[in-house]
Amino acid sequence: MLRRLYILCFFITLLCLPSKAVLQEDSLKNSLSVLRHELINEHLELTKQLNTSKIFNERVISQLKEFGDMSSQVSLMLYSQSNDNIFDLTYACQKAIDLWQNFQIQTHPFHEVVIKSNEDIARYDSLINVLSTMYTFNMDKHMKIDRNVCLTLATSNRRMLIERNDSYREFIQYYDYNKGQLQSLETYAQKRYSEIQASIFTSNGQNYIKFLSTFTYKLSQLKNNLLEKYTPQNMVYSQWDVRRISMFLLSLALYGIIIFILNLLFIKYILTRLFNLKRFKSLQEGFLTRRRDILITSTLMFFGVILLIVRFLATNDLVYMASGLLLEFIWLTAVIFGSLLLRVRSKEVRYTNRLYFPVMLVSGVVIIYRITFMPSALVIFSFPIILAIATLWQATLLYRYHSHVSNKDLYLAYTSQAVFVFALCCSWIGYSFLAVQCIIWWMMQQTCILTLTCFRNYLDIYREKYDSKNVPVQKRWALRFIYYVILPIALIISFIVSILWAADVFNLGEISKHLFNVNFINGSNFKVSFYSLAIVASLWFLFNYINKTICDGVRLYLNIKYPTSASSRSVMLINVVQVIVWGGWLLISLNILEISSTWIVVVSGGLSTGIGFAMKDILENIYYGISLMAGRIKIGDYIICDGIRGRVSSISYTSTLLEATDGSIIAFQNSQLFTKSYKNMTKNHGYELDGMQVGIAYGSNLKEVKKLLIDAISKLPCVRKNKPAVVGVKSFDDSSITLQIYVWVSVLTHFAADSMVMECIYETLNANNIEIPFPQREITIKKISEEPNVND
Repeated sequence: MLRRLYILCFFITLLCLPSKAVLQEDSLKNSLSVLRHELINEHLELTKQLNTSKIFNERVISQLKEFGDMSSQVSLMLYSQSNDNIFDLTYACQKAIDLWQNFQIQTHPFHEVVIKSNEDIARYDSLINVLSTMYTFNMDKHMKIDRNVCLTLATSNRRMLIERNDSYREFIQYYDYNKGQLQSLETYAQKRYSEIQASIFTSNGQNYIKFLSTFTYKLSQLKNNLLEKYTPQNMVYSQWDVRRISMFLLSLALYGIIIFILNLLFIKYILTRLFNLKRFKSLQEGFLTRRRDILITSTLMFFGVILLIVRFLATNDLVYMASGLLLEFIWLTAVIFGSLLLRVRSKEVRYTNRLYFPVMLVSGVVIIYRITFMPSALVIFSFPIILAIATLWQATLLYRYHSHVSNKDLYLAYTSQAVFVFALCCSWIGYSFLAVQCIIWWMMQQTCILTLTCFRNYLDIYREKYDSKNVPVQKRWALRFIYYVILPIALIISFIVSILWAADVFNLGEISKHLFNVNFINGSNFKVSFYSLAIVASLWFLFNYINKTICDGVRLYLNIKYPTSASSRSVMLINVVQVIVWGGWLLISLNILEISSTWIVVVSGGLSTGIGFAMKDILENIYYGISLMAGRIKIGDYIICDGIRGRVSSISYTSTLLEATDGSIIAFQNSQLFTKSYKNMTKNHGYELDGMQVGIAYGSNLKEVKKLLIDAISKLPCVRKNKPAVVGVKSFDDSSITLQIYVWVSVLTHFAADSMVMECIYETLNANNIEIPFPQREITIKKISEEPNVND
């Protein structure tokens, strides 16, 4: 049906394509001649279309009649449903909405055809009016003939368009009728959907205890519902008859048993013997431990293939719907077993699998509820009991196996326990269908987490094997992109997909998509929805990856081009890159969240005064930090500030870290480096002028001493070669002549160079018998008192 409709739409659209228009010519004569040629072609085309349009119209009307029949069928199904059967009601509502959407999509080209035809008639009316009122006294004979022929052709074409429009009347009648019926049906379905949503999140003040107290009253009504729904119908044919549902489920169970037996025989008699060979002897122990889990996983996978084939070949809604739900559940279960089989160690896999059994059991019960269209009262009665059993089972498994499983699976098991407790509380206080949604959501979310965890584990193994942390950025950018962008964004998307998937159990998928787009913060200057938050978070991971990759690229480039000063040069560039990248993320995020720039200006203006006073010192340090990064000092420079000498180890926006010569780390606020005088010892050429003194005895030959010292010091490797030492007389002291020695030494080896120069001075003077006198001082004793005689 859809294929035929698309073909009809295509041909009808071709029939109404606009013809070539007459453009500005050099004279009226040429314009009339061109118009005559175009109208002749259009007349011939309209004649062909008029002969074939009747066949197309009949097919279009037959298709619209089919829409009318489907509309009546869905209307009967929808209007006959009661609120007691929520699964039946949601299924009928979804059918109504899908039918309305298909009608809009498939009839849109027909609607355009009608509009285009009316526009063509109006165009010909204007053309006929112009041609009929055109002055002819300035025209020659040929121009008059062209004008008359154009008027005749335009009138004929207009008549054929009106005739074709008359053939559309029946089509328009059916279209308007179906549109009204389907639109009212869709409105009713949306209203019932709203009621279903409200019933999921409200309990009507009736908890499980109150429900049990009135259950005897409702038991007879429930019994009638069950008999009405699940009693075989012999008088009429229905594809939803309980016998057909039972036969379908039994057939699937039979297929499952056959697949299980075939996999069991293959694994037991072929794979087991294969692993007994000497070639695979090292893998035998692991295979035997995992053999049961391999059997379960392979059975689920092949059974999923069978369900996929059944769904593809399905001819009625029951088989299509049931096979789709079972296929989803089997896929989720197979992914759980498969991820554990690939990720968990052989000794832990048996215990780890058991931790996921309660979630699988409860999810399977929900799928059975959905396939059999279980009455609401029976769901409210049975589901809390099933949840209580599953909660106790999960707690028992945690108690027994918590020391036998990995931390990741243990965290997921504890989360499952929390979800069970939450769902159990919801069901006991009256929110049974919210509990159903919660369980299905966690089943799907857990599957996504296990899949991503398994993939990440293999990435970790690959990174450790090839030591990706030490690999250059040009060789690991793809792996980093997968690890830091794809996996986190996939986790965010999985959260949304899991919620939509769980809502689809109640056929609420389309409604849930709309809820994600609803702004739960909807101000005039600030709007936030779940989708916008997910996009902002995803962009954060993307921009974080861009920032890290560009920064690593900058470091790699500078290390290659400037190996000695790469660390200092990279600071400013990396800071600029970070400002650009994160500034771009911030601007995009503000645009996604629809934050008004006017609101930001107003808010920032109101806060600027208070923030300005409170953050005066911080802002000042940031400003000075940017100035320092611009080139005053750089990482690796040796500076002296407040008498402290050390190497600059890092420069941030607020402070500068100095590694002192004694090994301590000292932090200076950036403003201190501006308000106080500091010396940058490596800004110029990396050498500093160091002065030291030595005293020689009076009577020494000064010229000879100076020459000896200059020659000896200049030979030292720590002294700058193009700057020889300078020796001069400083003062005449009491016991010696003090010489001042100036030497250019490297800043990096300042203390070691001083020691070498001092040793060189001492050894040179000592080798040449030049005395370095001790300090001497004259003491005059004016009177010596007589000591008393001891014998006296």
